[in-house]
Formats: sequence, C-alpha cells, structure tokens
Amino acid sequence: MQAAADIAQETMTDTYRNWAGITYPKAWVHKAASRALARKVASLEDPVEDVPEPTSLLPRPDDIAEWEARHDALPLLRSLPPRQRQVMAWTLAGFTPTDIADHLGLPAETVRGNLKKGRRAAAAYLKAREEEQ
Repeated sequence: MQAAADIAQETMTDTYRNWAGITYPKAWVHKAASRALARKVASLEDPVEDVPEPTSLLPRPDDIAEWEARHDALPLLRSLPPRQRQVMAWTLAGFTPTDIADHLGLPAETVRGNLKKGRRAAAAYLKAREEEQ
C-alpha cells in the first residue's frame, strides 16, 4: 500500500514538473504510473513487512463493496498475459483502443486484437467462476 502511495506522489510530482509539455494529462499520468510500478516490481528486494493485526474482524459496510470490486477484477486481470492485461487496464481506465494505440506506440490493430483476446479470456474466467459457485 505504501508503494502505491509513493508511486502516486512521484507521478503527480513529475506531472507538475512536466505540465507545460504534456498534451494528454490522463494518458501521461497513466503511462508514468504504470512504468513506475513496473520499475518497482522489477527491483523488489525488500522482504514483505508484517501485516498489522486487524482491530475488528468485521469490515465496515462501505468497505465491503470496494473490497469485492477490487478482488473481483484483480484476479481476472492477473490471469491475462501482460499485453492483454495492459490493454484491458487502459480500457477500464476509460481509454479507447485508438487512444491506447497512440499512447503506447502500438498499431491500433494490435490493441484491438489484444482487447478482443482479453475480453474472451475474461468471459471464460467469469463463466468458470460462476460454474464453481
């Protein structure tokens, strides 16, 4: 959780410093944060800190919906190959395939193909999960 906060702060600081040259702020921030996360994951050497004990075993009601949404989408995204995961994440953030292609420097056909494969894989994942229940 601290790493996410650090990446967000670093990204916003970099955004402020480069504001005059940023044409598409949302895409710039998304790309900068995803690159920072990739660097962080690649350089992980520190052991995981101890997880604090919860003060209550029952979550707050407003936390339940957030928890369900986060834990529903993350395993699905993690099940996808890296490029499909990247395209799906950008799509979930509100970008069109053309926007994604422009900002990632990929052909639009590649983005659409990965999005199509990612959607199929997501549908299969959700169907398999429904059948388990």
